[in-house]
Amino acid sequence: MKSQHWLEPDWRPNVSVPNLPLKHFLDKNIKALLLDVDGTLLTGREVIIHDSVIKWIKEARLHLKLHLLSNNPSRKRIGNVAKKLDLTFTYGAAKPRRKSAKKVLDELKLNPNQISLVGDRIFTDVLTGNRLGLYTVLVKPLGADGSTNQNNKIQAIEDKVACLFGAKHK
Repeated sequence: MKSQHWLEPDWRPNVSVPNLPLKHFLDKNIKALLLDVDGTLLTGREVIIHDSVIKWIKEARLHLKLHLLSNNPSRKRIGNVAKKLDLTFTYGAAKPRRKSAKKVLDELKLNPNQISLVGDRIFTDVLTGNRLGLYTVLVKPLGADGSTNQNNKIQAIEDKVACLFGAKHK
């Protein structure tokens, strides 16, 4: 089990998903990615997937197993995103609860240290991944134009609260 604080990601690259270097995962022997959807692959309530995200997903699929793991309760919304990206998905995951993610891990049949959870939220994505012993990645939310949203107020507040609970900002 990892010895870090549950609210600290293993990697905080300060970029959004389309700018994540896949080599980093491959160098760490990561075989699968659990990807958050809202904020991570899509902006807010957006339904159109930016071309940069589609391109990154296509490249990632060549090397890694991918699964969408979303707290969004809409099967239709997350199902449509999954269909467009040709990925398996879990909606209504109730992160930071582990049950939905654990089910996906069992299906992947990989060691937890070979799986990464990638998301834009500390108290859902990072906490869930750390509780399961996964390699956690905190990305910056996606901007409306597909760029990295460097000034996300929710992520800034979560950082401050996590620090109050003893997490160190890396």
